[in-house]
Amino acid sequence: MKVFLNKVRALYIIMFGGFLSIAVISCSSEIYNDSEFVAGETFTDSNIRLILVDTLTVSTSTMKFDSITTSESTRILTGKYTDSVFGSITASSYMQFLPETYTIDSEAEFDSIVMVLGYDKYYYNDTLQKNTIHIKKINENLKPESDDYFYNTSNIGYDEDDLGFLEYYPRPLAGDSITITLVDDFGTDVFSRLQEKNIVNSDEYRDYFKGIGIVPDDTDNGSIIGFSKSSENTYLRLYFSTDTADESVQEYMDIQINATTSPIPFFNKITADDPIAPLQTLTNSKVNLESADSNNQSFIESGIGIAMRVQFPHINSLYDIPGNGTILDGVLKIKPVAQSYDDHLKLRDTLAVYVVDQNNNLTETLTSTSYAILNRDNQEFNDIYYEISLAYYLEELQLKDRDIDDALILLPIDYNSSVDRFIMSGNGNGENETILELTYGIYDED
Repeated sequence: MKVFLNKVRALYIIMFGGFLSIAVISCSSEIYNDSEFVAGETFTDSNIRLILVDTLTVSTSTMKFDSITTSESTRILTGKYTDSVFGSITASSYMQFLPETYTIDSEAEFDSIVMVLGYDKYYYNDTLQKNTIHIKKINENLKPESDDYFYNTSNIGYDEDDLGFLEYYPRPLAGDSITITLVDDFGTDVFSRLQEKNIVNSDEYRDYFKGIGIVPDDTDNGSIIGFSKSSENTYLRLYFSTDTADESVQEYMDIQINATTSPIPFFNKITADDPIAPLQTLTNSKVNLESADSNNQSFIESGIGIAMRVQFPHINSLYDIPGNGTILDGVLKIKPVAQSYDDHLKLRDTLAVYVVDQNNNLTETLTSTSYAILNRDNQEFNDIYYEISLAYYLEELQLKDRDIDDALILLPIDYNSSVDRFIMSGNGNGENETILELTYGIYDED
């Protein structure tokens, strides 16, 4: 038996056919995360030996996607903070707006124009620090360069002068929105073009006003905040007044995020500058940073596309155990590095698990029911870990129904709409290392 099985713990159970039914792993491709298995007659009519294996080699590393799609992000992201590991994290957002109508009364007079950004309750890092927002006027057509998507690495040009500016302390849970007053020159120009019918439809408006960028200040070091893309919560509001015989009546027109054009004229740009040296080696998606080369750690950062990568290169060593066998259960346990998280850099309760090929091309979600679940049962002793049920996936690897060069990666479910980061123990951290716990059933051994 090979060295990585030298600490196998065995539990011998004698079973007689028809006397006791047992539950093991189902072969249904729809339930990777289900631990129920209908045993066959050959299995239940045999003497059974259960072996608990917790020393099978797990290979851990870090990879980074060349880019991730953010034009379909569920929220606007803006802000900046500096992280001692991942570097300076910056999020800015770019979008196109269209008026709800193209008619303004000829007697009306311009009052002001503002931008309202509605919180969507997402935030990351320290909201007690001051944030800055610069509103920029885009000066290029907001269209993807090569396909129907924008990415976290996409760029768009905008004017240097601000349309609006705000320093604020974020209140994403207690507040509902922030309001930024835009410069009058911009407001009067929009107002007069609509009132004088120089713009009468969406095509003419897009030609005139290509969109807005929401950009943090270079000196910010606070938090990244999520704002709603809903037209009810985020919009430009143009105020104007009309005199009547008795009074001046104030009215307004909303100019809303364009959600109808295809491809979608919206994206979040998310960058990470000057991370630690090991992360700087992730120059393309085919590079794997082994945990052994990064202080026995692996890394995850949504928005940027950094993912923890896990493989099981010696799964076939189970065949070295004498007798016919099957994997009854398999749980992967991954511990976040102690003191790498706090009230500002939070851990999520769940992470999504995806499958990539040997070139780190994402091929599938493990299943809609298979997640890395944060186990906090012993949190008071600082013993918390993510656990993933993998019995069926491992069985496919062992039976060669799946390419042994495939790997699993971990990312937040909304990785294109967030900036959460995690530092995980790799496969060389002693008692804190990533481990795979297997229950292996042997039957008909001679």
